[in-house]
Amino acid sequence: MINAPFLILYAGALAALLTPASLRRHVLLAVPVAGLVNLLSISPDAVWQIGLFGLDLVPFTMDRLSFIFGVLFHVAAIIGIIFSWHVTDRPQQVAALLYPGSALGVVYAGDLLTMFVFWECLALASVPFITARGTSRAVRAAIRYLVFQVLSGVLLLTGALVLFYETGGIDVGPMDLDHPGAVFILAAFGIKAAFPMLHNWLTDAYPEATPSGAVFLSAFTTKVAVYALARTFAGLDLLIYVGAIMACFPIFYAVIENDLRRVLGYSMINQIGFMVCGVGIGTELAINGAVAHAFNDVIFKGLLMMTMGAVLFRTGEIRGSELGGLFRTMPGTAGLCLVGAASISAFPLFSGFVSKSMVMSALLAEHHELVWLAMLFASAGVFHHAGIKIPYFAFFAHDSGKRPAEAPRHMLVAMSLAAGLCVFIGSYPWLLYGHLPFAVDYMPFDVPHVVEQVQLLFFSALAFVWLQLAGLYPPELKSTNLDAEWFYRKAWPAFYGLLYGTAVTLGSRVRSVVTGTVALMIPFLRRQSYDLLMPWHVRGMVLITMVFLAGLLAVLYLHRGF
Repeated sequence: MINAPFLILYAGALAALLTPASLRRHVLLAVPVAGLVNLLSISPDAVWQIGLFGLDLVPFTMDRLSFIFGVLFHVAAIIGIIFSWHVTDRPQQVAALLYPGSALGVVYAGDLLTMFVFWECLALASVPFITARGTSRAVRAAIRYLVFQVLSGVLLLTGALVLFYETGGIDVGPMDLDHPGAVFILAAFGIKAAFPMLHNWLTDAYPEATPSGAVFLSAFTTKVAVYALARTFAGLDLLIYVGAIMACFPIFYAVIENDLRRVLGYSMINQIGFMVCGVGIGTELAINGAVAHAFNDVIFKGLLMMTMGAVLFRTGEIRGSELGGLFRTMPGTAGLCLVGAASISAFPLFSGFVSKSMVMSALLAEHHELVWLAMLFASAGVFHHAGIKIPYFAFFAHDSGKRPAEAPRHMLVAMSLAAGLCVFIGSYPWLLYGHLPFAVDYMPFDVPHVVEQVQLLFFSALAFVWLQLAGLYPPELKSTNLDAEWFYRKAWPAFYGLLYGTAVTLGSRVRSVVTGTVALMIPFLRRQSYDLLMPWHVRGMVLITMVFLAGLLAVLYLHRGF
């Protein structure tokens, strides 16, 4: 049997559960390091196959696509565990290994049934990062989050069953919408990828997580979905337009949002839009771009989440309206945040530039000029809300008067590792390029790419400055903005309340009618012969049962009649 990566992390989670608190953190860090070493030692064409109930299941199979995601998830787990070194909460610590272990299980699954099992484990393992916050908002957000994630798993299982019924197979492989069960499978992946109108679990739950929990959440769930889409629906034209919408619409909400981690949630959807668009194009350049951008996004988005987590950890506040001036006492965190901001904004020599430009080039190569313009707008927008807004309102802007201590040393170490990767990959991308699914023949640093991006960034910054000076930039309001989640956070409770009130009123009236009828019949029935044969409480129960059965028969009769 192969030492499948998920087995090592699951075994480590069990060890962490049983290990004394004084040793638990060391176990947590050692496990993903050992897992990464193990992964690098596995043969590139290794397969682990087992038979179960007449099915050929494949818990582990590896190729270039799964390998790079495997490396990414190990690196993300290591950085996240270092950042959360201060955490002593056992559920969060165990989840720090179960969660990436489940993500690895999905990535290396060769059949849909195995993928479904890890898909649901991924959902369950991530919940402690939200509930550990301990607030009622966090608990409610965790419940809504879990509903979406479990629904995604149910849809995936439904698609797998339909596929098995029609074809007799459940292999994970390329498919289109004509494949049996493909619509269900795409919907399952779409929920986890935060497709439009299915995205609110992300912007709802991630901001309610603990400071370290949000770092883990940003790394795995959505990237697992990107992997699954690349594995199964590469070249599906629909995804080009879904990705474009994903990249554009979050900009408007992120600009007006006050909670800076919620801003990063919208920014995450924006970046996933580039990946989904690349998967939809389906060419080698586009798939390479989508995978490379997923790799880079985990690092630079994780860096930004860590900087905001450090701010929340030190100040207890994450609203932009209540922050500002923190660079005075948190200069290291501020500087590292700027590295993350430059990376997500795709500054040349930072990681976002060398991956996002691949997707943009693939769009032009396939003559999707209008989509290219939309993605250009999205690139300018992400610079506004993540590249400028996040560091500006957290560390500069107005002086909030807060003077917190610098982030703890372990947080600075984790953030520095992520920042170093952002700069290294952005300056020397060929190491990453060498492990992408297809051979790379792409030069990111040619003059047209660099000039185009510098111009975009310059005019975006100019627009931000002008809006600020003119007083037109949306202010940081002390409120929670709702988008599509209005339907289940406002509309549905109101509708449910109306239904419940109506049901209570009708039930009260029916009960009054029945009670009155029974009261009228009691004197008559007391005079009947069976009055001497049984106690009244027995007669009452018989009478109520008779009335109920008579009503039921009448309903059934009317139903059959119609």
